[in-house]
Order: sequence, then structure tokens, then C-alpha cells
Amino acid sequence: MADLLELALAAFGGSLQTPSRITSALRHGGIKSLEQEYAALPPDLREDVDQKAREMRQDGIGALVFGMADFPSSLLSDERPIAPIIFYRGNKDLLYRDGIGMCGSRHVSARGLDAATRCGVLATQKSLTVVSGYAAGVDTATHLAALREGGSTVVVLAEGLDHFRVKRDFAADFDWERILVLSQFAPSQPWRAHAAMARNGIIFGLPKALLVIEAGEKGGTLAAGEGALKLGRTVIAVDFGDETPKGNRVLIEKGARAVKTPQGLREVFDSVRLSAPVVEPPTLF
Repeated sequence: MADLLELALAAFGGSLQTPSRITSALRHGGIKSLEQEYAALPPDLREDVDQKAREMRQDGIGALVFGMADFPSSLLSDERPIAPIIFYRGNKDLLYRDGIGMCGSRHVSARGLDAATRCGVLATQKSLTVVSGYAAGVDTATHLAALREGGSTVVVLAEGLDHFRVKRDFAADFDWERILVLSQFAPSQPWRAHAAMARNGIIFGLPKALLVIEAGEKGGTLAAGEGALKLGRTVIAVDFGDETPKGNRVLIEKGARAVKTPQGLREVFDSVRLSAPVVEPPTLF
């Protein structure tokens, strides 16, 4: 009898393949649609799926499937999932804790890097899990700040879990009890620019709010902030005064909350923690 890992892999390897098709199948047929997909696989491909699932289990990897009871309600928009299948490794409990998404440039300024570290520390002190994308620059600074402060962090990949490695900068602080790694992509999928944009949906969808450290006048960070505002999430943008990046200014003009001081950030984090939880939707199956 196939379990969720086999069914999730079959969804990516069979006739569905794309997130939109997988979502449609789950909305109309529930988990049975994936069971049918698995049963329809050619014997050799089904054997490959079974073997891959065994390897993933050995590595402590599981799957979240839209409609199942453990699928986070925060990842739904108009009853549709931001991603219908998510593979995970690490402390699954972090999915359901209060979190703050953090994003910014890979080529962050020295001032922005310092701000990113301070924000990661303050978030941890306020018992918020840091959610970010594991890229160089702001992402790395916020992940590491949380871990070194004794807090927790969620890593959202822009590639499949087969490609995940503990980076050298993380080696001394990496702790699977305080880390959760997520990927909405097939395990073997390599990094792609469009995937990096797509994974931002989880970075701003999973937590209660998104903090933008440095956003350019175009690019992924600005798009993430705009996406979060569209979803109705609280967006916080660091205001550096005259040196505020153009993307931050755009987001502030569109409704992001400007934060200029550490005290202001503490107050915003307090309001995020006290905000009403997302109501759980009815389970589809």
C-alpha cells in the first residue's frame, strides 16, 4: 500500500506533474486521485518511485499534501494551496509555530547585513521562527542569527531536496531539532530562477508576516513583498532614512509598515505574535 511519499512522487512523475494539475486533481478527487496516478505508473517507474521513497524515509523526509489534516492552513489562498505538495525534513512542529518571513538582496549592503542579523536576533527573542530562503546575503544572515541566538528557522528551497546541503557557514550551528527544510519541487529538480520566485510564496505565506530588509526597484524581494500584501499578510519594510532602498520605498507606499528603530521592530513583532491565528479550513479528505 503506497503512503504519502510514494503518492507525492507519483504526482510529479506521472501525468499530473505541474502544481496546477496536481491542485486540480486533489480538489476534485482528493487523495484517491494520487492513488490512481500511482497505480497507473508503468511497473519500472513505480519501482523507481518506491525506491526513491524508501531513500527519502531513511533521510527523515516526509510529504505534506493539500487537503490532509497536517497541511498548514496559512498556505491556502482562496481555498487553493500556494503549493499542493511540499517535501520536508527536520522539525515539522515549526510549521505550526508563530513565524516571521525575512527576505532581501543576495548582494546586500553592509548596513543591510547588519540589519538582517539584528532582525533575526530580535525575532528569536520574541519567540518567532525565522522563515527565509537559504540564499546568500540577507537569507543566510537571518537564518544564522536565529540559530546562534538559540532560536529556530525554516529553510525554503528553490530546488528539490536532493540538492540540499548544509552550507559551510551553517556547519557549527546546524541543528535538526531547530531547523525545518521545505521544498515544493520534485526532489531532483535543480535551481531555476522561476522556482526561486515561486518559493517566495511559502516564505511569505507560511508565517504571520514578512519583513523586507533590502528590496531593489525590481526583482524577487520586491515581488515577494507585493505578493505578501496581495495575500493580506502584514509586510514590514526597514526604513533606513535617506538610504532606504527603492524597493522598500515602493512597498511602504503600497501599505508596508515602515520600521526605523529596534524598538519599533520589537513593537511590530509583538503585534505579529498577538495577531489572530489563521482559522483551520475543513479537511478535504
